[in-house]
Amino acid sequence: MRKLRKVIAVQQAKRRIYLDHNATTPVRPEVVEAMLPYFDERFGNASSLHGFGQENRGVLDTARGHVAALLGADAEEIVFTSGGTESDNLAIRGTIKARRRPGVAPHVVTCVIEHPAVLATCESIEKEGVEVSYIPCTSDGVVRLDLLERAIRPETVLVSIMLANNETGVMQPIQEVSRLVKPHGITLHTDAVQAIGKVPIDVNTLGVDLLSISAHKLYGPKGIGALYVRRGTPLEPVYTGGGHEYGLRPGTENIPGIVGFGESCRISKERLEEEMERISALRAMLEEGILKDPGDITVNGSGIARLPNTSNIIVSRVEGEAVTLNLSMFGFAVSSGSACSSGKSEPSHVLLAMGLSPTDAQGGIRISLGIDTTEEEIRSFLEVFPKVVGRLRELSPLKEHS
Repeated sequence: MRKLRKVIAVQQAKRRIYLDHNATTPVRPEVVEAMLPYFDERFGNASSLHGFGQENRGVLDTARGHVAALLGADAEEIVFTSGGTESDNLAIRGTIKARRRPGVAPHVVTCVIEHPAVLATCESIEKEGVEVSYIPCTSDGVVRLDLLERAIRPETVLVSIMLANNETGVMQPIQEVSRLVKPHGITLHTDAVQAIGKVPIDVNTLGVDLLSISAHKLYGPKGIGALYVRRGTPLEPVYTGGGHEYGLRPGTENIPGIVGFGESCRISKERLEEEMERISALRAMLEEGILKDPGDITVNGSGIARLPNTSNIIVSRVEGEAVTLNLSMFGFAVSSGSACSSGKSEPSHVLLAMGLSPTDAQGGIRISLGIDTTEEEIRSFLEVFPKVVGRLRELSPLKEHS
């Protein structure tokens, strides 16, 4: 045991390779630099009428414009929040409040593979008298459009379908969803938290009314996000206070966070195409190397559109959590599911929904690349990964069933 610990310590001292960018991203140095003045000398409240406040009002408006530009939206359609979870809550609860009719239970449609920020909110509103339909997905992890269309009824006020899945990276057909719901006058929300900064997003092309994003997924600070609200969309605030953010999100604005968010969006818009191409090539290299393993390994959603940085693999006869922990001992950071579900021993709800057995679903590993990921890091991972998997398979009680 002492020898093993020494080997691990040596490996950790040699490298720390981060391959979990879907959980969060490091803040770009340019973003940190842009934020710093707003922690001390430029501390004014943007709602104040004096110079300190009005200076920051202008800064807030500039950042709002950068966020809007990344989405193909108008600046007045961006409402700043504390992050993706709050944006999802505002979209769902705010729509229900705005569109509830006396004596009629509102109806919401979503998908079983959504992020917990949406699923938990839907489960909560069910206790408040809202009816929710949870649409299944295909074996590739795509929402069943035929069943979604059948679920729509006169009481339906909202459809919420994510743009890209946080575990598998599988893109959802939001444009097709829009074509189904728009003739019925239903509000369409998409959680784009995982897609922002990884693929081009245009709210008009997508046809959405509400869209949630978060800064920490695209190399900005944590604790700041936004909800795109198409002009004219019925929406009410979910808690009370001042008239900030067009009356939809009361509370003094987080100016340092908003500045950082705006800057990360500005940089992302400039570099998105180049970074997509490079990261896509690295993922292809990664998956090709992983699949050379003679063992039973599969890539989920490999035949359809996915985020260019995301690879979700199943390692048969081994628990994903064990692989994740062992890779961590060698300095590699990956995930055995979404970061919001870490610490849970249950199989991934996404992989189960795709039809995987509970045993296989527990073997899921998410590897997500970022702008700092290099070919050398991928080669290092491919050197260690098969050794870790081979060792765990030897120890696994499931190997006798292989």
